[in-house]
Amino acid sequence: MNVLAVGCHPDDLEIGCGGTLAKLSSQGHKVTMVHVANGDKGHKVIPQDELIAIRRLEAQAAGSLIGAEVISLDVPDLSVKADHDELILKLVKVIRETKPDYIITHPPEDYMKDHMEVSKAVFDASFSATVPHYNNEEGHDIHHKVAPIFYMDTLAGVGFLPTEYVDISDHIEVKIEMNNKHESQIKWLYEHDGIDFLDFVRTVSKFRGLQCGKAYSEGFTKCQAWPRLSAERLLP
Repeated sequence: MNVLAVGCHPDDLEIGCGGTLAKLSSQGHKVTMVHVANGDKGHKVIPQDELIAIRRLEAQAAGSLIGAEVISLDVPDLSVKADHDELILKLVKVIRETKPDYIITHPPEDYMKDHMEVSKAVFDASFSATVPHYNNEEGHDIHHKVAPIFYMDTLAGVGFLPTEYVDISDHIEVKIEMNNKHESQIKWLYEHDGIDFLDFVRTVSKFRGLQCGKAYSEGFTKCQAWPRLSAERLLP
């Protein structure tokens, strides 16, 4: 299958569904990781232009661990808007190029507006990508299905009750290493805020594992909107 994962910031996918993406890739599926925002405001000291370059390289390094293609849409932090035509067009282009069997993204309710805007933008773009006359003056091949959407966990799992689980017990160390590639975030949080974010990520995965009888797991809910429903199990 082709699986498209769309997160807001360069480390969001690694946090929310990195183990699942690693598992998918190990099973031979093609994984594409997209971060919408460029992470330019994710540090108190590093200048924004420098930080954008750093975080893009970190995202590429994380994706390379599982053989995923990594794409940045380069929207500034705190400027993500689902009603912005340019963002929808960028997402439509990615969806038409990757032709996902399903999409993983943020849930509609999360801890910050950028995440929620990405969720809505993915919902809108995944439908628009199937409309032949939508921004298709050059006759590009549309995506011929409205892709199912799975919503990944919120940060720390707050307010999120999974309806599906993926056992990532065999991929937890890869997930941790993917997160560890985001050194600008991990190092800053530890040195300046006393937060061991790698332990944070592991703890949430263990908590979700407890819920479904596995050592480590990631939780998801499915977008319950026609025609995105499927009778088959799509998550690994």
